[in-house]
This record gives sequence, C-alpha cells and structure tokens, in this order.
Amino acid sequence: MTDDNFVQIFAALDRRLEAIDSSYHRPLYSELDWDDRLICIKGAKGTGKTTMMLQYLKEHPEELKSSIYLSLDSLWLENHSPLEAADWVHANGGGRLFLDEVHYFKPWQRLIKNIYDDYPKIKIVYSGSSMMKLEAGGGDLSRRQRSYELKGLSFREFLAFEGVGEFPHVRLEDVLLNHREIARGILANTPVLPHFRKYLAGGYYPFYKTARSGYLDRIAQIVTETLERDWPETEEVTLPTVKKAKRMLMILSASCPQVPKMNELYAQLETDRNQGLKILYALERAGILALLSSKSADLGNMSRPDKIYCDNPNIMRALSPAVNPGTVRETFFLNQLRSAGHKVTYPPKGDFLVDGRYLFEVGGKGKGFDQIKDIPESFVANDDVETGVGNKIPLWLFGFLY
Repeated sequence: MTDDNFVQIFAALDRRLEAIDSSYHRPLYSELDWDDRLICIKGAKGTGKTTMMLQYLKEHPEELKSSIYLSLDSLWLENHSPLEAADWVHANGGGRLFLDEVHYFKPWQRLIKNIYDDYPKIKIVYSGSSMMKLEAGGGDLSRRQRSYELKGLSFREFLAFEGVGEFPHVRLEDVLLNHREIARGILANTPVLPHFRKYLAGGYYPFYKTARSGYLDRIAQIVTETLERDWPETEEVTLPTVKKAKRMLMILSASCPQVPKMNELYAQLETDRNQGLKILYALERAGILALLSSKSADLGNMSRPDKIYCDNPNIMRALSPAVNPGTVRETFFLNQLRSAGHKVTYPPKGDFLVDGRYLFEVGGKGKGFDQIKDIPESFVANDDVETGVGNKIPLWLFGFLY
C-alpha cells in the first residue's frame, strides 16, 4: 500500500491539525494512558472526542510519520478499507491508529478485534457514540481495552475553558462537610454567579465558543443526527421507530421534568410498553434524556422511570421554547452528580437520593428543609447564593465534582 493511496487522508488531517486548538485539554486527556494498546472513548456528540484525538497528534508531531487518523464516516472508505490504514501504520513502524466514529462501520467490533490481534505493534485509539454497546457476541472487546466516557463540560471545566481560573475537582463528601470553606477559596479568585448563569445558558458542550449565536441550533441538529444516524448504526432500528423517538422527545421535552403517565404516552405514540421503554432508554444512552427511578434499571430489566429530565440544561433550552428556573436547577444537579459517577435515584421525600444515602432538595435561595426536615443526612442545594451554611449548600459548587 503506497502513500499515494493516503494523500486525501493526510491532507485532511493536516488541515484539521492546523485548525485544532490545543490551549485547553479536557481532564480526561491527561487521565488516559496513551500507551495502552487499545483505548475506547465513548461519548455523546459534541463533547470533544475528536478534538482530544487531534490534540494528541498535534502535540506529538514525531508520531505523524507512523500514525493515521481516520473517521469511519469518511468518503475515502468508499474505495478503501480501514485495514489498509492498519497496513500502512504497521509498515511504517507500528505507530498509532486513531479510528473516529467507529459506529459508522459494520461490524466495527470485529474490525477493532482483528486489528488488535493481527497488528500487535499498533496502538489503537477509537471513539464512538455513547449509544454503542461495547460487549456483543464474538466482537467482545472488554478484556482487551480500556474504556472511557467523555461527558460535557462541568461547571469547573467551563471556568477553566473560559480562562477564568483553574480549580481542583472536589469530592462530594468534602462538599457536604466543608462547603463553606471550599466556596470561599473559589470566590476569592472569581465572582462565581455570573459565570454560573452563563454556563447554565450555554456552556455544557465545548463547541459553544465556535458556534456562538447558533449554539442551541447546533445542539438541536446534534439531537437529530444522533437519532437519525447514530442510533440506526448501533442498533437494529426501523425508520418508524426513529420517528416515534423524535415524537416522544418533542412531547417530553416540552414538560420536563415530569412524572410520566406512560400509558397515555404510549397511546400517543401508537406503541406498546416494551417498545416505549426501549425508546426511552435509548434517548438516555444518547445523552438526550435523563431517567430518574426509585431503583436502578438496566437494559435487561427496564422499568418505568419515576421522573424524566433532559440530560443537561443546554439541551433542555435547545429543545424547549421556555424553561422553568426550577427545572434548570434540578437538571443541572442531576447531570453533574451522575457525570461525576454518583448513583442518583428518586426518593419518597425530597428531590434526589445520592448513593443511597444523601437526600437533597434543590431550589432557589429561599429553599428550606420543610419537605425533608428531621431526615438524617439531608441537604438543600440553593441557587443564587455564593456560600451556604450548615446543610444548605450553594448549587454551583456541585459543578466542581468532576
């Protein structure tokens, strides 16, 4: 395989490397062990997976002579195979093979497994939709790879991305015990609340800087692309099911959060319980909705959610003509806690139960303990306040958990 076959690939890569911004790195960038032989980066569209790959190549130019970046939705693949790229990398010393958007190649799992097994000198980094199933039949890669998931920007990351300040992430237990001291340390460097309002309005996806006034339109476009392209590429989904999912999303986003009347929803969509739940959980895997239940649910044991939210405040603004401040607060809290790896469920009292232990109410500055008084380890997350007192904690501080 001669270099002439890769002129198009190399030229496209050079243009992308020239345009890529390396002034800020997502924390996951430094958490990855780039020397692992097989790395998987999953995440919703727009979270920065491609940027992370290109940043690595831009900052390691010495590896360009033996590495290739290839997006598997590239037109180059109309006349070529990804294995040709693996052959080239192997022939040039066995560098890195970056495979982006692998869910657009079928069967992608077999492809990755074959390259891993047949080209032992090559290090593989691949990315794909958050809807991908990483374990399936003979293509199971779980024993070979290190898997990571890239979420949207936390509020802490947003401050760094904006150049406001670099702050360490904090553990939930430290927030609960020492929130006043932690908040004062942050506030000594920057007035937080104006930045927090900006983040809630449009700072979750890193592309907000380049999209500018078209940011919310771009989010809506991503939702459409995810449902119409990514979902059918990762699962056996028919066009009528995709249409039902889009209609379900329109119905739910107009009234999130809500305690769903599922039978009425299924009737509106002309579907049954099983298909309706599959659609709901697909929308959650896609990073579009967040389902809150009183107990954990998985794909093998799907249960009716007790409450339905949009995944994050920005996607809610993109999908809904008007948003309620209380809804924005709850959506932010749920998103940041789950993105930080905490288990959040729906409690009999209060808004959220975290890790089966900590009970939270979320509200404005005047929110108190009326609904959860006398319950041990209960807390209030207050918006529009810089610092808290006792078990009343400023809402923005939960954006420092990751």
